[in-house]
Amino acid sequence: MRDLTSRHVWIDGALQPADARHLSAFDRGFQLGDGVFETLRARGGRPTELGEHLERLRRSAHGLDIELDAGTEARIADGIAALLAADGLAGPDGDASIRITVSRGAIMARGLLPQERATPTIVIQAWPVPAPPANHLERGLHLAVSSVRRDPENPLSALKTTSRADYVFARLEARRAGADDALFLTIDGHLSEATSANVFLVRAAGAGGATPELATPALGCAILPGTTRTWLLGWAATVGLTPVEGWLTAADLAGADEAFLCSSVAGILPVTRFDGRPIGAGVPGPWTLRARDAREAFIREPA
Repeated sequence: MRDLTSRHVWIDGALQPADARHLSAFDRGFQLGDGVFETLRARGGRPTELGEHLERLRRSAHGLDIELDAGTEARIADGIAALLAADGLAGPDGDASIRITVSRGAIMARGLLPQERATPTIVIQAWPVPAPPANHLERGLHLAVSSVRRDPENPLSALKTTSRADYVFARLEARRAGADDALFLTIDGHLSEATSANVFLVRAAGAGGATPELATPALGCAILPGTTRTWLLGWAATVGLTPVEGWLTAADLAGADEAFLCSSVAGILPVTRFDGRPIGAGVPGPWTLRARDAREAFIREPA
């Protein structure tokens, strides 16, 4: 069986054993979830869309007024390379999931508002990417609606913060409902996103349209602007799909021909049931499988 554990962790410029004690109890990331993070894939030692992820990391940090100096991106890139090499994931067959976490750092005083500037804590972790369960590709995922609602006016909705209690709660709801993942709706009932992925649906062409649509919630629907989401919108136009970003409803998803989730690490996974009912034919659709193959090819050999 393939070892899916981490052997090392990179913290503030140094590799340490994964099972060592690492952070101060006063670190604001531990105390308050006062931090941001990114997850991405690395194939053959080459991180996928690293520039896009680092740009979003800096944007999220800026949103929380966490100061990152000009050399942060270069240090993170070097840290990723060192960690992949140390854990044997940099070879031609290496396939890794990487997490970059930045917290505000350790502040000895208590309280929500930081009373002093701290040096941000930067952590990089890596794990081998396991093959998706066969039934996820053959049967597809089942989504259930979470009771948690997303507010499009919330400025935090577009920041990838380490405050993930809402997402944990929603995933627990899904498990209790016998579903694979939870889908968030906005406070006015539009589709938002899943707990760790953007959602897409394939449907017949709209009025006056000549090609099927690949539709996804607009950025204003309290979603995280995923890098795979951006890639898919560009890919769609090259293969005979019309990319659409809009205010979609649960009825749109239920009535779609196909649906899938997308994320940087898991790639593209078919969704075949929604709140216990089949989507389309109830099996992974041809556009979904084609999109997954194209994305995996891009990860192996980016253009």
